[in-house]
Amino acid sequence: MHGILKSIGGAALALALLFSVSAPVQAGSDVVSSGTFRGASKHVTSGGITVVKTATGTLVILDQDFSLDGAPDPKLGFGKDGKYDSAAKIAHLSKKTGLQVYKVPAGVDASKYNEFYVWCEKFSVPLGVASLK
Repeated sequence: MHGILKSIGGAALALALLFSVSAPVQAGSDVVSSGTFRGASKHVTSGGITVVKTATGTLVILDQDFSLDGAPDPKLGFGKDGKYDSAAKIAHLSKKTGLQVYKVPAGVDASKYNEFYVWCEKFSVPLGVASLK
């Protein structure tokens, strides 16, 4: 989906999201940023991520190709310049593979960050990082 999102815009983006995820995505949604995960701390993490702003809030979409090899207590959140921001944690990772959609809490401004993390809270280490552009 990551490649598709880069090549389409506006209404076409909203339509693509409506048909590919079961989330409250509406016409007029805008891509805030996107990227591709790379593994960290000897973990294998891969796949695309897209951050989308909708009329009802901001969503993080882990693409169909998302995959994490496994770890205890994986969380999702934003970071900047190589540092995970625990105040920008958005959710517990619900499954290790595939398409997933998470709502960003109202107090987290996704546009202030240039990275997205899969973070092991138990050991305070990154499992995967995606640079956002």
